[in-house]
Amino acid sequence: MDINQLKEEVILFSKEIGINKIGFTTANAFGEMKNRLLQQEALGYQSGFEEKDIEKRVHPELIFSEKPRSIISIALAYPSKMKNAPQSKKGERRGIFCRASWGTDYHFILREKLKLLEEFIISRFPEAVMKSMVDTGELVDRAVAQRAGIGWSGKNCAIITPEFGSYVYLGEMVTNIPFTPDTPMEDKCGSCNKCIDVCPTGALVQGGQLNAQRCIAFLTQTKGFLPDEFRGKIGNRLYGCDTCQTVCPENKGKDYHLHPEMEPDPEIAKPLLKPFLTISNRDFKEKYGHISGSWRGKKPLQRNAILALAHYKDETAIPDLIRVLENDPRPVLRGTAAWALGKIGGSDAKAALLRAFDKEKDSEVIEEMEKGMKLLQQV
Repeated sequence: MDINQLKEEVILFSKEIGINKIGFTTANAFGEMKNRLLQQEALGYQSGFEEKDIEKRVHPELIFSEKPRSIISIALAYPSKMKNAPQSKKGERRGIFCRASWGTDYHFILREKLKLLEEFIISRFPEAVMKSMVDTGELVDRAVAQRAGIGWSGKNCAIITPEFGSYVYLGEMVTNIPFTPDTPMEDKCGSCNKCIDVCPTGALVQGGQLNAQRCIAFLTQTKGFLPDEFRGKIGNRLYGCDTCQTVCPENKGKDYHLHPEMEPDPEIAKPLLKPFLTISNRDFKEKYGHISGSWRGKKPLQRNAILALAHYKDETAIPDLIRVLENDPRPVLRGTAAWALGKIGGSDAKAALLRAFDKEKDSEVIEEMEKGMKLLQQV
């Protein structure tokens, strides 16, 4: 079969199944990316969620059963604005999940699209061998997408497309079919540094370089105590961070609602904080299990909800935080609640902390209680 004809048919089919952008590149090694990954590793900038073997991340032949000839990159646009978003108000404060966690988990959506694409290619080219991946695969999604002409790699470390800005999910497929590669896109960030300038924690070290250990999107997914220096910067974020996207001029006016399954349920994407503290495992799975922000479980999100209540200095949450301090079996939540009580202040918070000193045995929680008492003295 004529490979160029097959490419055109694949592009046409991709549009029929709702893929918003598709690009093709070679399966050559990502040499420049290897140097960057080695530097990130040496600096300790990795998140720890990545594939550990850098060779597999830059050499497609190491993860493919046959000789890889091409990589297909796909992008799906997601919404940037929430319809009917509930307001966060006194006594009813709300947290927020980042846009990439609105609607159904994008991993499932993109995998289904790639599966349909695989089935179509097999029907047209039975000798085809393919391996698809979304986010958790060995290859670097952004490196593939950039080389395949989906968009350019922005200073905010996101792929920026002319059509949809950086509000796109990425996936790729390695194949033995020698498709003609597309042309990479010219970088259009220019002298703009808005994303670097407004990053709350300085995680964007420079254009295109991220220290994941300082990135709020990463920090919201960690399971232990949040380091002190970041507690005042997390705001009301429960999962992820969109700051470096929302300030990007290329995202101005970009808001696409092309996939119903990506539409956010406002009460899930922007939930009330106080009820979140005591949600059961069953209710959490039923209500939040379908979103990507649930993958680490409820504990990190509940910790973040406590920090959000402290951010708001929500005095109406003091009874809820006292219950966490006195009854929750998890040290991280008890300790974070102790710190939050100190941050919010008041006689009830102080009395609760003093009572807790008589029964608390965990050394880390006691340390957080001491921090809380110091904060009380500053109020």
